[in-house]
Amino acid sequence: MSDRYKLSLLAFISAVLLSVPYLVPGTGFLSLIAFVPLLIAEQYATMAGIKGFWKWHYGCFVLWNAFTTFWVCNATLGGGIFAVLANAFQMSLIFGLFRWSRKQVPGAVPYIFLAFAWIAWERFYLTWAEISWPWLVLGNAFARTTGWIQWYEYAGTLGGSLWIWTTNLAVFGVLMTLAYGNWRNRTLAARLFFSLGTFALFAVPPVLSLFIKPDDPDGSLDVVILQPNIDPYDKFGGMSQEQQTDLLLSQLSDCCPTGNVLCIAPETFTNDIITNDLYLSPTLNRFQEYADAHPGVNILFGASSRTYLESAVRPSHTARLRPNGLWMEGHNSSLMVSAGRTPDIFHKSKLVVAVEKTPYPAVFCKIDDLLGGVMGRNIGQEEVTDLNFAQYDSTGQMTGSFPVGTPICYESVYGEYCTEYVRKGARLLAVITNDAWWKDTPGYRQHLSYSSLRAIETRRWIARCANTGISAVIDPSGKIISRTDWWEPAVLNAKVGLSSEETFFVRNGDIAGRISVLMFLLLFFGMLVRSVTRPHLGR
Repeated sequence: MSDRYKLSLLAFISAVLLSVPYLVPGTGFLSLIAFVPLLIAEQYATMAGIKGFWKWHYGCFVLWNAFTTFWVCNATLGGGIFAVLANAFQMSLIFGLFRWSRKQVPGAVPYIFLAFAWIAWERFYLTWAEISWPWLVLGNAFARTTGWIQWYEYAGTLGGSLWIWTTNLAVFGVLMTLAYGNWRNRTLAARLFFSLGTFALFAVPPVLSLFIKPDDPDGSLDVVILQPNIDPYDKFGGMSQEQQTDLLLSQLSDCCPTGNVLCIAPETFTNDIITNDLYLSPTLNRFQEYADAHPGVNILFGASSRTYLESAVRPSHTARLRPNGLWMEGHNSSLMVSAGRTPDIFHKSKLVVAVEKTPYPAVFCKIDDLLGGVMGRNIGQEEVTDLNFAQYDSTGQMTGSFPVGTPICYESVYGEYCTEYVRKGARLLAVITNDAWWKDTPGYRQHLSYSSLRAIETRRWIARCANTGISAVIDPSGKIISRTDWWEPAVLNAKVGLSSEETFFVRNGDIAGRISVLMFLLLFFGMLVRSVTRPHLGR
């Protein structure tokens, strides 16, 4: 077999090992060795003097992205192809930095640099990036192997990324030591230490998870999750909003909720919400009538909402001029309706690039105007806010309320962001989404599994409502307690726990990510200085 075929095979094996945990439940452990074949290929290419290794590591990352997120093409073909190629390109840039670092310093330091650089990039995606696609954050590989990661309540998902890189580098180190005959030259104590240390890296986190349990809830709440199963491609044309509301209220009436109950409808259920005057919405008025007639029944639902602004000039880069002469700002919102009170409203902050928002609007909104306005221009809130669940006594009098966090669709992928709901007091998380744009592909199953990660990190019960499935109730250990089927109308009745406790991750945030950013910067600038000064010192 030629060198090029060997490199291609090793890169392909890494792509498969990286992909399987996102596709097959219970296979997260494969990520612990997934980079090893690619690192072996890189070492082989370096030793053999093979040029152009970027083609193999970029190809590996393209395959990983394509195997796991091809389904984005069902919603937008161009966007899906761009997501695969662009995300793989960024991964390759990180790997290219590692290749550069190997020329600056010898030994293990470049490999440590690679791990920190990768996690720093993941944190950038999750925290600061205007164009953000963190679907394949390494720690997400255990989203369907949650029994191994109960310690995410301390370290978060990027703590999982750090674990994955540590085990991969340890295994690679052992293999290289054996391959180059250095193993025999080590003392017995050194060999034992290295062997037991590598074994501990694999064994300790899962074993530790056996002893980490969420606290008992300090309250409970009945929830009714409504899955109307409306085809999103017909939603804004095939059925009128009145028919859709009739369908949802029919589901609600059939299950006859009484007392203090949270009824949840999916993301973007209606498009008739005007934030300037909520009661101009026929949908909201019908929900309000139902809530007024059933005190204690709170209705949480999603909406494509609009804010109208009167201005002689464009009030913002994202505003669009409407035929009535007013400027319009769009939002993806959640609302809570209950008896005798003004509805709460929250605007989604983590918006999908191009589909929901135009990145760098000062530049790209002008380009989008020239293209006829093809990109989404929603705007979100600058800060997370919770919606308030109102409680009533048997006479219909309001007796109190408590906060509910409502991550909308894509927001549930962002771990540290979701902790903001809990820090604001949320005793329960209610995820609303509409995943059917992707058809029957791994996309909606992956999205569901990421809610399990949020449950562990925050130790909150999660009630998840999806328009076409999968709707589910998830306990604080990340276990799915009950769920609906895909693409079927359904109503899910359940009792969920309420909690006021805050996990270490909620209180302190993403420490693993912040440390990785710091270490990446220190190592990068140290090697940069070395690369600049070394020729000078040599003279």
